[in-house]
Amino acid sequence: MNHQEIIDRLQEGNNRFVADKLEGKLQDSARRDALTQGQQPHTIVLSCADSRVVPELAFDAGLGELFVLRVAGNVANTSTIASIEYAVAHCGSTMILVLGHQNCGAVTAALAGGDNGHNLNHLLAHVAPAIASAPEGSSVNDVVKINAHKNVEALSSRSAIIGDAVASGAVKIVPAYYNLDSGKVDFL
Repeated sequence: MNHQEIIDRLQEGNNRFVADKLEGKLQDSARRDALTQGQQPHTIVLSCADSRVVPELAFDAGLGELFVLRVAGNVANTSTIASIEYAVAHCGSTMILVLGHQNCGAVTAALAGGDNGHNLNHLLAHVAPAIASAPEGSSVNDVVKINAHKNVEALSSRSAIIGDAVASGAVKIVPAYYNLDSGKVDFL
């Protein structure tokens, strides 16, 4: 599939999810058996770890279609970048979706500041560029969208594997926003 066909497929699956008409295809024993020899997910999804955001359901995707990384704030840190590099270099994935979401707790915590302990402070530091770029008085949801865009930039600039694949046109990176209240995904 080309990039537009992948986006269309993701949007169609999301439309089914929003309409409560999930097909649930590619989720049976035959599919599991077919995937024992390897995987070729068309899309990598860098999503928040929030339990309310489940990319496989939100896009009505089957086994082996999505390579999903979940981390609070959907941040491009060393581990998520390395995992995305693996999927680009070894699984043939050609689409990367950076999926932020409505009322993100990690972005809310980053905006609030304060000492959240070593590990969480380290993670929330990845949201700082979005906060710095946001106009004064921006809502948490505005910052979430900016954060998705900033992580798109980080993926290309912090990884030669990803950056080269994007520059050659082999891989496309798209920011998106998941609306908790409706389940709708907005491609930004």
